[in-house]
Amino acid sequence: MSEQYFTPDPSAPHRPRKFALHVLGLELAMHTDAGVFSSDGLDPGSRLLMESLPPLSGRVADLGCGWGAMGVPLALKNPGAEFLLIDVNQRAVDLARKNIVQNQAKNARAVTGDGLKAQSGPFQAVITNPPIRAGKQVIYGLFQEAKEKLAPGGKLYVVIRKQQGAPSALKYLGELFAAAQVVEKGGGYWVIESTKET
Repeated sequence: MSEQYFTPDPSAPHRPRKFALHVLGLELAMHTDAGVFSSDGLDPGSRLLMESLPPLSGRVADLGCGWGAMGVPLALKNPGAEFLLIDVNQRAVDLARKNIVQNQAKNARAVTGDGLKAQSGPFQAVITNPPIRAGKQVIYGLFQEAKEKLAPGGKLYVVIRKQQGAPSALKYLGELFAAAQVVEKGGGYWVIESTKET
């Protein structure tokens, strides 16, 4: 099937499933479906990103949230922050909303959107496991949007596989932001933290 998970309205037949997600010391009941990213459960890149984050506060955007794999656990672990989960895929957003309610993540909400363009800033942090298959132009465009919407000193956290362009992404982010560094590596993935100038 040529259709990708970043399609706004996936045509894949529904295959809903519910499973227990163990992450960040939490056990959550999560719903997934066909036609969304990592529909079988939490992918290793997202897990590594979540486990490498510092405590979060203020407004946080989960860009390309999928079914809420990162946004829901992080909202529960950071109750003082306000989480906005965003995805272009309507099926993913519907699942994220369901998982927010299911797990009582009262400081999170999910919206449909193409990147951060339509969202009002500023955010203190943006986290993303970007849709690599959408191509470098799309991914780097999301990085630019994140910078525009971040507060001064705000941070973008990205996870990318080394073999899928992490070194070139690090170079680009280092030019785009005041600073960019790898804060964690594991399983072929790099977690990159980029800081906006103050």
